[in-house]
Amino acid sequence: MPVPRRLRRLAATLVAVLASLLLVALPSVPALAAPGTVAGGRLDWGLKQSFLSYVTGPIAKGSWGLTGGAATVGGSTFRFHSATGTYDPESGALTAAFSGGVTFKGHESNGSYGLDMKLGRFTLKAGGSGAGLYADVSSKAKDTGVVSNATQAKLVDLGLDGLDLRGRSGTLTLSNVPATLTASGAVAFGNFYTAGTALDPLTVSVDVKAAAAATPAAPATPPAGTPATTPPPPAAATETPAAPPAVTGTEFAQGALDWGVRRTFRDYVTGTIAKGDWQPADGAADGGAFFRWTPAKGSYDPATGELTAAFTGTVRFRGLRTGDAYGLDLSLTNPAVKVAGGKGTLLADVSGRTVSGAAQQLPAVPLGTFDAAALKPEGGLLKVTELPLLLTEDGAKAFGGLYPAGTAMDPLSFAVALDPAAALPPLPNLGSTPTATPATPAAPASAAPVAAVTGQGSSPWPWIAVGGGALAAGAAVAVTLLVRRRRTV
Repeated sequence: MPVPRRLRRLAATLVAVLASLLLVALPSVPALAAPGTVAGGRLDWGLKQSFLSYVTGPIAKGSWGLTGGAATVGGSTFRFHSATGTYDPESGALTAAFSGGVTFKGHESNGSYGLDMKLGRFTLKAGGSGAGLYADVSSKAKDTGVVSNATQAKLVDLGLDGLDLRGRSGTLTLSNVPATLTASGAVAFGNFYTAGTALDPLTVSVDVKAAAAATPAAPATPPAGTPATTPPPPAAATETPAAPPAVTGTEFAQGALDWGVRRTFRDYVTGTIAKGDWQPADGAADGGAFFRWTPAKGSYDPATGELTAAFTGTVRFRGLRTGDAYGLDLSLTNPAVKVAGGKGTLLADVSGRTVSGAAQQLPAVPLGTFDAAALKPEGGLLKVTELPLLLTEDGAKAFGGLYPAGTAMDPLSFAVALDPAAALPPLPNLGSTPTATPATPAAPASAAPVAAVTGQGSSPWPWIAVGGGALAAGAAVAVTLLVRRRRTV
């Protein structure tokens, strides 16, 4: 017997009401994000501690150095900065390239090194085929002495199995990630280790930004039926304003000074002995491998090369804490650079307490000297990069005798804008401060990776499944009512 039209309308109405209730009850479901970008972040990795000990030990009698603004964390972990790359929240594919590098030299003989390795441009890649860390490599084989060069060689396989990287946003942190040497990584290490060797775990923290929504372009021609409009009259011709002239005379009001003080001093402050920290303030900033003091004001005489530049900010180092007091409490405030006759001096106000416990309040202490013969303006900037800096007698006293006069401190870089339109060199981008919120699944062992994510997006599929189930149940109820009514009829 055919179902009456009235009953069919009743069933359709019931299903529509259930669907409407479902839309009201469900939270808004976010659309799947378009592929975004990685903008800022850090990679912390010690490579392999036994290798570092070997390089600087009594056999190789070598050293390691940092390039491109790389820094150290805790003395034996290298930090690479300014991550850039892409991230796909739908698949979890991540590519993040970092700035900075590290070099190793050892086994010196007649000015040549049997161990000579350079690593830089580290890139983390994670996707459906696994995860790895890549780098540009130049290394000398241990046995043959043959130098090999490779671009973006895969150094290690990363243990990210079981970790879901999909749907992330904000700060994405991967901590304590296991790293296993690959065949190309073994070549990079000069065959000191074989493929499959476990290296030190690494930690990555990157800032993930969603892709900006595309703005639809206006149609070239109006759709059919659109009333024609009279085009606006052409704008009156005006002269193009001239670019602002450079600062007349020798005065300037913008600049930045970059100085890491001394790497071993930073490692001592944060190491196992002093167990301290540092705090930039009043315009100073932490760039990872160095501190930046900005802005600046002063004058420059291009005829004589004389320069006076005063920078702004404070960096305070504290350590050796006992109760509420610190045995080491040293502040470097408002550094200045003076150049005359091709010779330069770095000065700063020094205050606080040295490791010997002596209190001091010293204005404009000449901390170090440098050769400024190559100081010349270019592109509106008066800029120098990584000038060797030697500690003065007064500087040695300011540091409480930790280093003798003549000690090579960290190199000095500074730039002042003779043209107000000139851009200062960018500060290394370390990204946001990593969080410590673990994401599921939890790490099964101490060496397993742990992810921490801020602003993590939730998946819409559970809500879709629940809603679909509710709608299906409503349809089933409607059909049942129809059948029963039909039988009654």
